[in-house]
Amino acid sequence: MNLRKVGSKTNVLMMLFCILFLTSACGSTVSNNATAETAVATSSSEEKTETVKKTEPVKVVWWHSMSGGLGEAVDKLVADFNSSQENVQVEAVFQGTYDESLNKLKAAMDSDSSPALMQVYEIGSRFMIDTDAVTPVQTFIDQEKYDISSLEANILGYYTFDNQLYSMPFNTSNPILYYNKDAFKAAGLDPENPPKTYEELAVAAKALTSEGQTGASFAIYGWFIEQLLANQGVEFINNGNGRTTPATSSLLNSEASVATLTWWKQMLDDKSMMNLGRKTDDTKKAFAAGQIAMTLDSTASLRGIVSSADGKFEVGTGFLPKPEGSSDGGVVVGGASLWIMNNKSQEEQQGAWEFIKFLAEPATQAYWHVNTGYFPITQKAYDEQIVKDNLTAYPQFQTAIDQLHQTKLNLATQGAVMGVFPEARQLTETAIEEVLNDSKSPQEALDDAAKAISSKIEEYNLTVK
Repeated sequence: MNLRKVGSKTNVLMMLFCILFLTSACGSTVSNNATAETAVATSSSEEKTETVKKTEPVKVVWWHSMSGGLGEAVDKLVADFNSSQENVQVEAVFQGTYDESLNKLKAAMDSDSSPALMQVYEIGSRFMIDTDAVTPVQTFIDQEKYDISSLEANILGYYTFDNQLYSMPFNTSNPILYYNKDAFKAAGLDPENPPKTYEELAVAAKALTSEGQTGASFAIYGWFIEQLLANQGVEFINNGNGRTTPATSSLLNSEASVATLTWWKQMLDDKSMMNLGRKTDDTKKAFAAGQIAMTLDSTASLRGIVSSADGKFEVGTGFLPKPEGSSDGGVVVGGASLWIMNNKSQEEQQGAWEFIKFLAEPATQAYWHVNTGYFPITQKAYDEQIVKDNLTAYPQFQTAIDQLHQTKLNLATQGAVMGVFPEARQLTETAIEEVLNDSKSPQEALDDAAKAISSKIEEYNLTVK
């Protein structure tokens, strides 16, 4: 008991007297006084604790382009992170397609309305670097010696520039061959041995073409040409695919490109290939309906493609084909990554980094992979039981894993980077369309597209300078 609370020496003596000699009633009074004082101290302590608790967590606004089921998976990850700790609260905001989201970022770049964390598709990487508006995640990796040894090297490769990892991969995919195993059996082809080369695929397409069924169809998608070239070890633009120094011209009209488009057009002329236009969904629907027996599509579409064929036929998967005798190559990762914006406070940037680390955890990546079809970015995710169970249910995904791991990382398979990639992809698609519609020869169409892309690169480079 604090005796200084008592008003005079007399009172002190009386109090001591009570403590020593008086009845329990006096003792009870002392106890009550002591309890009151303790209560005051406790109350003061609780107020201080309450003050600490009322400190607002750091708010991190994250702009993303995941809609539908993907958006639901994103919301679950954000909710799990927010409930796992009290220091950072992430607010996920859907901003439309990749193009729409990036355009909104351009408009908000220097304002308070811009996000702290941004999801950007892979072909927007050069633009993001050139803005000087990002803090490379390598900064945080180096500061805390964060271990990235378990992260997939072939995925990190795309987002690494000048030996720095600029953004953290989030949703990652690559293209594979999908084929109808039942149709293969009916055509006398080995359903366990899909075509591996251009030549084998052309032969199989002819064998698979019958009344009511065409051998193959590829959507008119620039991504496929980029991938088919990388699979031969061929670069898409000059200066090391824009990685050794910024690109100045397109290599779309290379010999390998012309040969690839000629092969595609020949199958169409042979009537073993169907042209269904630019929409990949149209090709997927035709495949599910049994109208085509082979197609190319993203690994992220695997569950949907397998499910759509359930009860009708068995879906097989194979590596992306390449010309016979072509040099080493592999696939380029597609999808998007997460960028930390440097116009936000250090607290917000650190909060964004904490969220990124949560997303990279094996359990988180396992959930993301199983519920979306995107690759886990960490190999440790494959040890999670839900991933093992998913591979049992969808053994076709092993093809995607093997193709990723067998890709040899080089300038071709790291992927091209340029500030006008969205425009370049559209020009590539126009060239494919012109060839398939008999408007131009492969060489002419690709020459024109390469010239247009080079012009856009030149204009972009001037604005960056």
